[in-house]
Amino acid sequence: MANRRLFAGQALRTLRQRRGLKQADMAQALGISAPYLSQLESDERHLTPALADALRAAFPVDWADLAPADGETLADALRLALADPQLAGSVPGEQTERLARQFPAFAEQFVALHGLFAHSRQRLEMMDETIGANLASGGRLPWEEVRDWFHLANNYVDRIDRDAERLAHEIAGEEASPRVRSMQQWLRREGVSVEWKSGGAMRRFDAASRHIQLDSNQPLESGRFQLAYQVAALALSEQIAGIVAAAPLQTEAARHLLTVGLGNYAAGALLMPYERFRTAARTLRHDIDRLRQLFHTSFEQCCHRLSTLQRPQARGIPVFFCRVDMAGNITKRHSATRLQFGRFGGACPLWIVHEAVAIPDRIHVQLAEMPDGIRYVSIAKGLVKPSGSFYRPPRRYAVALGCEAALADEFVYADGLNLKSEEAMTRIGISCRICPRDRCDQRAFPPSDRGIDVDPSQRDLVPYRIVEG
Repeated sequence: MANRRLFAGQALRTLRQRRGLKQADMAQALGISAPYLSQLESDERHLTPALADALRAAFPVDWADLAPADGETLADALRLALADPQLAGSVPGEQTERLARQFPAFAEQFVALHGLFAHSRQRLEMMDETIGANLASGGRLPWEEVRDWFHLANNYVDRIDRDAERLAHEIAGEEASPRVRSMQQWLRREGVSVEWKSGGAMRRFDAASRHIQLDSNQPLESGRFQLAYQVAALALSEQIAGIVAAAPLQTEAARHLLTVGLGNYAAGALLMPYERFRTAARTLRHDIDRLRQLFHTSFEQCCHRLSTLQRPQARGIPVFFCRVDMAGNITKRHSATRLQFGRFGGACPLWIVHEAVAIPDRIHVQLAEMPDGIRYVSIAKGLVKPSGSFYRPPRRYAVALGCEAALADEFVYADGLNLKSEEAMTRIGISCRICPRDRCDQRAFPPSDRGIDVDPSQRDLVPYRIVEG
């Protein structure tokens, strides 16, 4: 089989222009000369595997978007499988290319085996939580079914997202996001009356009378989201119903919860249309406060939307997102990164999100390293939602958002961090129950798969020593 030559002039030129780089600057980033880059851009030279590796390292998100379609080869699939953090070391691009070319059957089997391994790992994580749920309640809860459905969908629902984006352009026109007035006008054209009234449910829709009532006491961003939910629920009712009918859910309650979840997803996609939001996020380097001002949404809504930017060939940077309440319960979670949240038990006490719950209304920033050696830049902000009454305590929780440290240039919050400092880094884990760190002073209990050794004559901060597996 002859060597495959890949020409990528247009992609390279688009990437350089998108990043506002001169040829000399981009050539320096790639470790090549400016004349060589000029020849690559004019398709006089082909892209080598080593240079493709350099592009992936220097511009990981942009190159994933712009790489020519011919790049979707067995070698690329093999490279992604070999990049799994569970595997030690890395394989250079030339060797990966040669392996796929000379031993295609083996490469295909390895990629397929890795896919089965990744799927089994997800299933085991779900089983881990299901065991806990069975111990507590005798069965898997409907909301757990729905959460796992979104997890396996990678928190991106293509049909809903694209249809909501088209609807947003129809309603908002040239504006970044549909306003309350334009959504109310759309509803009236559909024969739905809108009433804002103090007190009662945040949103109540009477299908018989075609009337929606919204609580005027709720924060503006919340009221606008509830209005968008109703617009999306009416406009995309067939799409949502079709997805729910095809979902392998066990109970009617789970199907109703998925219907609500898809309605919430569509509302977020309506208020923050995919390409407009993704472009703004990259331009503003994921500055949440600037994004929420542009799209008139809340801090949490923006963070959640960033975690859904998984459209093929137009992905946002991979981020993780979660919401944690005062008791440490993770009530929302998704990760497009290699970080995975614990599915049973509390989160790591060293994670910055816990401090954010206690100290609201400021953004906390942390550089953390997981046991697999991957480092993350994460932010957390404590939020307080007023109840409108002295007799109803306000809702207090924190949201967290983060990306791998390798993408720190895309994340404005990393600007003040010393990414190379070992002392500035916090070593965290998923949860104490499965964390392998044996020298953590804040461990709540030992890992479930390791033994312990207790010496009555000695006491450290943790009263036992974890036995090597």
